[in-house]
Amino acid sequence: GRWLENLREAVALLDQRRVTFEYEGEMAPDVALNPKLMGNYPFSRLSQPANVLVMPGLQSANLSAKLLRELGGDSVIGPMLVGLEKSVQIATMASTASELVTLAVLAASGIAK
Repeated sequence: GRWLENLREAVALLDQRRVTFEYEGEMAPDVALNPKLMGNYPFSRLSQPANVLVMPGLQSANLSAKLLRELGGDSVIGPMLVGLEKSVQIATMASTASELVTLAVLAASGIAK
Protein backbone atom coordinates (compact mmCIF):
# COMPACT_ATOMS: atom_id res chain seq x y z
CA GLY A 1 0.00 0.00 0.00
CA ARG A 2 0.87 3.65 0.21
CA TRP A 3 2.54 3.21 3.62
CA LEU A 4 5.04 0.75 2.16
CA GLU A 5 5.77 3.12 -0.74
CA ASN A 6 6.41 5.95 1.74
CA LEU A 7 8.76 3.75 3.76
CA ARG A 8 10.74 2.79 0.67
CA GLU A 9 10.94 6.46 -0.37
CA ALA A 10 12.20 7.38 3.11
CA VAL A 11 14.94 4.74 2.91
CA ALA A 12 15.95 6.00 -0.54
CA LEU A 13 16.20 9.57 0.83
CA LEU A 14 18.36 8.39 3.73
CA ASP A 15 20.57 6.53 1.24
CA GLN A 16 20.98 9.70 -0.84
CA ARG A 17 21.80 11.84 2.19
CA ARG A 18 24.37 9.35 3.48
CA VAL A 19 23.30 9.80 7.10
CA THR A 20 25.61 8.70 9.91
CA PHE A 21 23.08 6.57 11.81
CA GLU A 22 21.90 3.05 11.11
CA TYR A 23 18.48 2.44 9.62
CA GLU A 24 16.60 -0.31 7.88
CA GLY A 25 13.54 -0.48 5.70
CA GLU A 26 10.70 -2.92 6.13
CA MET A 27 11.49 -5.51 8.77
CA ALA A 28 9.38 -7.65 11.09
CA PRO A 29 9.50 -6.28 14.65
CA ASP A 30 10.65 -9.59 16.16
CA VAL A 31 13.67 -9.56 13.85
CA ALA A 32 14.35 -5.85 14.48
CA LEU A 33 14.43 -6.40 18.25
CA ASN A 34 16.06 -9.84 18.55
CA PRO A 35 19.81 -10.16 17.79
CA LYS A 36 19.54 -13.94 17.31
CA LEU A 37 16.84 -13.56 14.67
CA MET A 38 18.66 -10.64 13.08
CA GLY A 39 21.62 -12.97 12.56
CA ASN A 40 19.51 -14.81 9.97
CA TYR A 41 19.52 -11.66 7.85
CA PRO A 42 23.20 -10.92 7.04
CA PHE A 43 22.09 -8.27 4.54
CA SER A 44 20.51 -6.15 7.30
CA ARG A 45 22.01 -2.71 7.79
CA LEU A 46 21.60 -2.90 11.57
CA SER A 47 24.50 -3.93 13.79
CA GLN A 48 22.31 -3.94 16.92
CA PRO A 49 18.60 -4.26 17.70
CA ALA A 50 16.49 -1.32 16.58
CA ASN A 51 15.75 1.45 19.07
CA VAL A 52 13.01 3.04 16.94
CA LEU A 53 10.13 1.21 15.27
CA VAL A 54 7.87 2.83 12.69
CA MET A 55 4.41 1.30 12.46
CA PRO A 56 2.05 1.29 9.48
CA GLY A 57 -0.92 2.69 11.36
CA LEU A 58 -2.24 4.09 14.61
CA GLN A 59 -3.82 0.84 15.79
CA SER A 60 -0.71 -1.27 15.29
CA ALA A 61 1.46 1.45 16.84
CA ASN A 62 -0.82 1.67 19.88
CA LEU A 63 -0.86 -2.09 20.41
CA SER A 64 2.89 -2.36 19.94
CA ALA A 65 3.65 0.51 22.33
CA LYS A 66 1.51 -1.04 25.06
CA LEU A 67 3.09 -4.46 24.58
CA LEU A 68 6.61 -3.01 24.65
CA ARG A 69 5.81 -1.00 27.77
CA GLU A 70 4.55 -4.10 29.59
CA LEU A 71 7.21 -6.53 28.39
CA GLY A 72 10.21 -4.22 28.13
CA GLY A 73 10.72 -3.46 31.79
CA ASP A 74 12.23 -0.07 30.96
CA SER A 75 11.08 3.43 30.11
CA VAL A 76 9.01 4.07 27.03
CA ILE A 77 8.87 7.56 25.56
CA GLY A 78 5.85 8.13 23.42
CA PRO A 79 3.74 7.93 21.53
CA MET A 80 4.73 11.27 19.99
CA LEU A 81 3.27 13.19 17.11
CA VAL A 82 5.95 14.74 14.92
CA GLY A 83 5.89 17.25 12.12
CA LEU A 84 3.43 19.62 13.77
CA GLU A 85 4.01 23.32 14.35
CA LYS A 86 4.07 22.77 18.14
CA SER A 87 5.59 19.91 20.11
CA VAL A 88 2.97 17.31 21.07
CA GLN A 89 3.29 14.32 23.40
CA ILE A 90 0.57 11.89 24.38
CA ALA A 91 0.29 10.85 28.01
CA THR A 92 -1.70 7.67 28.51
CA MET A 93 -3.67 6.74 31.62
CA ALA A 94 -0.89 4.26 32.44
CA SER A 95 1.86 6.95 32.40
CA THR A 96 4.00 7.07 35.52
CA ALA A 97 5.04 10.32 37.19
CA SER A 98 8.55 9.89 35.77
CA GLU A 99 7.17 9.43 32.24
CA LEU A 100 5.02 12.57 32.62
CA VAL A 101 8.07 14.60 33.66
CA THR A 102 9.98 13.27 30.62
CA LEU A 103 7.10 14.23 28.32
CA ALA A 104 6.95 17.70 29.87
CA VAL A 105 10.68 18.19 29.30
CA LEU A 106 10.34 17.06 25.69
CA ALA A 107 7.41 19.43 25.15
CA ALA A 108 9.21 22.38 26.77
CA SER A 109 12.44 21.80 24.86
CA GLY A 110 10.81 21.21 21.50
CA ILE A 111 13.04 18.13 20.97
CA ALA A 112 10.16 16.01 19.68
CA LYS A 113 8.94 18.69 17.27
